[in-house]
Amino acid sequence: LAERQGFYWSSWQEGSGNYNCRNGNGGSYSVTWQGKSGGFVCGKGWSPGGSRTVKYTGTYEPVGPGYLSLYGWTNNPLIEYYIVDSYGTLEPGEPWTSKGNFTFEEGTYELYQSTRVNKPSIEGTRTFQQYWSVRTEKRVGGTITTGKHFDAWSKAGMKLGRHNYMILATEGYTNGSHVPSGTASITVS
Repeated sequence: LAERQGFYWSSWQEGSGNYNCRNGNGGSYSVTWQGKSGGFVCGKGWSPGGSRTVKYTGTYEPVGPGYLSLYGWTNNPLIEYYIVDSYGTLEPGEPWTSKGNFTFEEGTYELYQSTRVNKPSIEGTRTFQQYWSVRTEKRVGGTITTGKHFDAWSKAGMKLGRHNYMILATEGYTNGSHVPSGTASITVS
């Protein structure tokens, strides 16, 4: 976890698998992965996160469970959130509750909420809510205006706390017999 040229870098993994997250120059990073069990999340962004216009470019070629998302956390309340622009397969670890959808100039997103019970978090093992915006038409690259999602979540009764870090993240994880693999190369600005 480190700042590099003004960007916050985060790389986390658990279990066995071949995950290679490489921290590049500026807002760039690249990942290759071939899972066995467990999973990983890595990416580049800002600490603290919050309302900002995030632009990104790159490539993302996943197989199996995983997301390309603007990913972050808040404290008080402890919330893990995702703005999902693309994915391999959508296989959430917990049941999703639909909270509607919203459309604006950047696209249409479905809203979901889920609960993680006694799972790893930025505050240790905790029970917490996850908030999701999932883009109905996948894309790799574009603009994510985070405040628009935060506002839509708030209107759906999904309140955020104080912003912790926020990254444009690549994530893969094993779900039963479904094992992730792929490559990604992303640059944020």
